[in-house]
Amino acid sequence: MAAFPSAVLCGFMGCGKSAIGQLAAKELGMEFIDADQYIERQAGMRVSEIFSRYGENGENGFRDREHQAMKELSERSSCIVAAGGGALTFQRNVDVIRGKAYIIYLDTPFQDCYSRIAGDGSRPLAVSGSREELETLYRKREGLYRAAADRVVVNDGSLNHGVQELVRIMGTLVN
Repeated sequence: MAAFPSAVLCGFMGCGKSAIGQLAAKELGMEFIDADQYIERQAGMRVSEIFSRYGENGENGFRDREHQAMKELSERSSCIVAAGGGALTFQRNVDVIRGKAYIIYLDTPFQDCYSRIAGDGSRPLAVSGSREELETLYRKREGLYRAAADRVVVNDGSLNHGVQELVRIMGTLVN
């Protein structure tokens, strides 16, 4: 059996990157890595702490750590990486991944994402933004995700559908 290439999942907060990625990786016998958890282990603090500890430069400090993580994780083989919601909105992250791993966009309706992230204190941007601000951010990022993606998984809100679609796509990428 041929080895699976690696994939980096992108999409808005709450689109299912971690849940779908973890289940698909298990089904395919691949490693699963949540990029935000990887960054937290490297930094010795939670993402929300990185944002707050560095004040006005908190997001920049996090984004630098995120870029380093994308470089390191894109070198792994046969794994599925759930990137943070903003990771692939930065071209420098897309550039370090391109050609090393497939970028797959989980296209999930805003309402589904919002219902999952509303009130989630572990997501700094979800805490600081209103529903309208988050929807504006979703719309802004949507085109960036599409531009970065090698493939798109249309996620209708059903976890099982998203997992099966990702498994199917990964099967088409086997060398």
